[in-house]
Amino acid sequence: MSVSAMRTPSVNQPMCPSRLVLEHVTSRWGVLVLAALLERSYRFSELRRTVGGVSEKMLAQTLQTLERDGFVHRDAKPVIPPRVDYSLTPLGREAADQVWGLARWVERRLDAVESARETYDEARSQPAPGLVEQD
Repeated sequence: MSVSAMRTPSVNQPMCPSRLVLEHVTSRWGVLVLAALLERSYRFSELRRTVGGVSEKMLAQTLQTLERDGFVHRDAKPVIPPRVDYSLTPLGREAADQVWGLARWVERRLDAVESARETYDEARSQPAPGLVEQD
């Protein structure tokens, strides 16, 4: 058994490999790609339209990373013109369910976050009590 297999990963450790995986699934595009693929499989161009705002290059990199991590399955069909479909693996479905739950929570709680930001910004724009500005 390898040394890494004997230790339990901890994202709090600076060199933990789980940090990189966490970064992949929680990146802006990682979350949105995983969420879209929860619905169904997509061709590249369909997925790009569904995940609004992602560049072709960024989508290709995100898909490649998620495929390497075992979350996305790339199915290239030998037809003309070439057809490539992307779908979630069972592991990818688990990850997508987790990050999609977080994304939905953010949507539901956005008003509270915006209110907290306004309160924070307003407090920072006021001079600290007891401090007098000098010319």
